[in-house]
Amino acid sequence: MVRRVRVLLLTALLLVTGSVLMSPTPASAVIGGSTSTYGPWAVRMLIDGQPSCTGTAVTPQWIISASHCFFEQAQPISDKRIAFRVGNLDMRKGTTVRPVPGQRAGSAHADMMLIKVQPMKIPTARLATTGVHPGQAVRQYGWGATCTGDENTCQSPVLKQSDLRVVRPDDPRCEGHTAPGGSDFCMEKVSGIPAGGDSGGPVMSIAPSGTETLLGVFDGSDRESIAEAGEISRQLAWIHSVIRR
Repeated sequence: MVRRVRVLLLTALLLVTGSVLMSPTPASAVIGGSTSTYGPWAVRMLIDGQPSCTGTAVTPQWIISASHCFFEQAQPISDKRIAFRVGNLDMRKGTTVRPVPGQRAGSAHADMMLIKVQPMKIPTARLATTGVHPGQAVRQYGWGATCTGDENTCQSPVLKQSDLRVVRPDDPRCEGHTAPGGSDFCMEKVSGIPAGGDSGGPVMSIAPSGTETLLGVFDGSDRESIAEAGEISRQLAWIHSVIRR
């Protein structure tokens, strides 16, 4: 119950920018899993030049990630400290783009942040228009930690992925991982579990044709078997209202 209470209290504290105040500690990495061979819309977030979180390009100028990635000790991180590496599964070979000053917006109902950046010449993710369902197979991507313990020491330079399965929101294992009235859904490990540095990364559905669709924004895990993500379909109106500015 402790985590649930914390999430509810923090969600109630909206900043004047409309962003949700979340824990500054990275909530998620792929421990286990496998190395990705695809993920052109995935982007690596850097703070002061150091790897921080993961995100997804949803238009040529808008990235979606987790709100808590943009705060330190409950204070917003300035745009000038933030950069994104895009265009390569190996973040060391990607191109750097920077935020457009003052152009970010956080959801009032999910741990999601949209941030406008310089134009990116990369494919963008298709957004889900329908919700997830129990038993659905999903895939999570990120450059996060590959170990437990000090996760800053084992951030992956290459994109990794883990396979998970959506579980019922009333599953006892999800206690504290989803807040009543929020937009999170809960997943169980199939192969790999996201951890520190994967926060904000894409959770995708994969059609029989291979087409991938952005279902969620990863925002936390227990590092063992359960993970959570904000559901894109429940935030579509907010997403469209921001990116049409």
